[in-house]
Amino acid sequence: MSCLHLSLSIHKISLMADRAPTQRATRPTTTHSGSTFLRKLQVHVGSNSSQLVGLLTLIISGSVLLLLTGITVTGSVLGLTLLTPLIIISSPIWIPMGIVLFFVVAGFLSFCGFGLAVVAGLSWVYKYFTGLNPPGSDQVDYARNRIYDTASHVKDYAREYGGYLQSKVKDAAPGA
Repeated sequence: MSCLHLSLSIHKISLMADRAPTQRATRPTTTHSGSTFLRKLQVHVGSNSSQLVGLLTLIISGSVLLLLTGITVTGSVLGLTLLTPLIIISSPIWIPMGIVLFFVVAGFLSFCGFGLAVVAGLSWVYKYFTGLNPPGSDQVDYARNRIYDTASHVKDYAREYGGYLQSKVKDAAPGA
């Protein structure tokens, strides 16, 4: 009976080993924010090398852009500081010159825009009269036919009504 008891005990121990949760020995964690960040980073990025390369690219490009932003702001402040007296002294020249330059540029751009509109319109008219059917030509044809139909109806109505009026005039003044 001892052999049976021993085999049942071994079986019972193996079942208990399967059910028992495995616990790992944990090390005490430190409260350093840098090491906590690195641990979280290691857990999230882990073994995925493409995420690691993306993160490194983000850090490097962000640093370069931050450096360039600092250089730009510093250069702007220094340039404005050094050139402000010159701008103030020469402002009686700059303001009228700026106004004249504004009107010259506005006139030139308006001229170019109107010229482009005229060229586009003439091109459309040329295509329309040569029968190449530019966009919108069907609407122009429809409007032209509608105007022609309306004009012919008005002409017919005027003939009928005009004849009626002429007969009324002759009735009112027979010698006229």
